[in-house]
Parts: sequence; C-alpha cells; structure tokens
Amino acid sequence: MSGGTRRPSPATKALRRVAARARAGVHASAQKAARKVGVAIVTVSDTRRGESDTSGALAEHLLTAAGHAVTSRAWVRDDIRAIRAELRRALARQDTDAVVLTGGTGIAKRDVTPEAVEPLLEIALPGFGERFRAASWASVGPAAWLSRAGAGVARGRLVVYLPGSSGAVRDGLELLVIPELVHAVRLLGRV
Repeated sequence: MSGGTRRPSPATKALRRVAARARAGVHASAQKAARKVGVAIVTVSDTRRGESDTSGALAEHLLTAAGHAVTSRAWVRDDIRAIRAELRRALARQDTDAVVLTGGTGIAKRDVTPEAVEPLLEIALPGFGERFRAASWASVGPAAWLSRAGAGVARGRLVVYLPGSSGAVRDGLELLVIPELVHAVRLLGRV
C-alpha cells in the first residue's frame, strides 16, 4: 500500500471483472440467433397513438437497430380486457417470439397493465422488475419504486411490460431486454 490507498480485495476485483464483462456485453454477444427475433410492440395508453407514440417508436428503433424484427405494433387503451385481447393476438402470431408492452405500469387508477398481463403468464420473472427498478434509480431517483414493470413467459414467449416514458423504454430495452433477448428466446426454444 502506498499513498494511503488500499488495494481492492480479490472478491472486489472479481466483482469488477464481472461488471466489466456485463457492460461489454460479453455474455450477450456470445448469443447468436439463427434468425431475427420477432418482437411485437403494444403501447398501452388512452392518448398516445401513431406518431404521438414516441415510446413505441423508440422501442421499434432500438429493437431493429439491435438486429431484431418488429412483427407488429398495436395501440390499446388502459383497459384490462383490451390489453389482454391485444396480448393474446400478439402471442398467437407464429413470427412473434417476444412481446414488449409500454405504459400502464404505475400506480394511478388507470394503470392496469400488470393486472392484465400477470394472469396470462405461465412463468413470472421477478428479477426483471427488481433490476429495472434498480437501474431506474439513476434516472428518476426514489420514484423508481413506484414502477410495476415486469416480465414473464406466456405461451412459450417472453413478455415484458415497461412504463410508458421514453426514458424507461430506453433503459429497459438497452440495459435489460436487448442484451439477453436472444438468450431468453433460445431458452424458450424459439430460436
């Protein structure tokens, strides 16, 4: 030790190496798909449609830039039955390996996406919501815990539901979904 600084412990060094590999996408880059992963995007909103749906457009841009195929885009109002019906339509498509929903994950009275999606899930992936809220802390601070973003598996396909803000969509897709999308879909036997 010199200059009053301490050397990191072996455990700290190991954690730093794991974090550096994760940031570099080492694990994700090893996952190659035989074909593009097909993703349906569903925007849940009473007001955003078409060109006013900047979050859905961002999701489409990020997914296609990462080499995936957007199989459909849909807009549905904040209503449990309408959300479930659109999710079922997306899951029925043969070319859809994953569904990304944006919007309706907060705690306002009209935020019902989790209530609509969760009964259709065969497998819940609680780690997604936990990690999303942890990542969101950098952007929104303590408000991160108000998000009910989540993920799971329905009809053998990955389903992710994110808040409707563009920042949340960017964080959710860039930090969590895109790096593991091929891996998750491969585990489900889709690619």
